[in-house]
Amino acid sequence: MQALIKISDKQYLVQKGDTLFVPRQKTDIGGTMEIASMARIDGANTVLNPAETVTAKVLGHVKDDKVVVFKKKRRKRYQSRNGHRQQMTQIEVVSL
Repeated sequence: MQALIKISDKQYLVQKGDTLFVPRQKTDIGGTMEIASMARIDGANTVLNPAETVTAKVLGHVKDDKVVVFKKKRRKRYQSRNGHRQQMTQIEVVSL
């Protein structure tokens, strides 16, 4: 069985036992999160907007890979290089 969940305007298709990285959440490490399910997929049956929740355990808070922002104007001797690392939360789906 799979469930479609939405966290911070991003959608994830998850199963029990999946670990995934989502944008930073305010839940402490080791705590649990209750996430509303948008759809439940069970074989050929799909139920939209079920009244069920998905329980996830927070495994840790980490930083994502660095994204390099490079700006350049040709023939003007202008170059600018900046980097950014997004804060992420690693969660594990405990139950559907």
